[in-house]
Amino acid sequence: LEQSIKCGVNPKLAGFVIPLCATIHLAGSILKIVACAYAITYMMGMPSGIDLYSGFIFMLGITMVAAPGVPGGAIMAALGVLSSMLGFDDNMQGLMIALYITMDCFGTACNVTGAFVKMKLYKDLKFMM
Repeated sequence: LEQSIKCGVNPKLAGFVIPLCATIHLAGSILKIVACAYAITYMMGMPSGIDLYSGFIFMLGITMVAAPGVPGGAIMAALGVLSSMLGFDDNMQGLMIALYITMDCFGTACNVTGAFVKMKLYKDLKFMM
């Protein structure tokens, strides 16, 4: 939050957008979950076609709106989608949780960077109008 303000973003805008984008727009979490799920399904010889994953990504995007902004909250919210749409059993879900928590810092960096880019784009577009 402080870094975005130092880069010239309006403090009111930064105070609203960063917390909102950190909890609702979980792009980093979705990228991690999809990548790990695909790797596991590929290694296990399970179906992993674009038809299956397009629906999974859509449902995951809806699920991530409800994901709490706590470490590991996104993967816990996604377990239902993983089991119902991809057929993950308990062992595969446990592996997903372990992989997700291991890579948590990368998703956080993606989410924070995404929120900052949105604020900068909004700020630049606001001056163009």
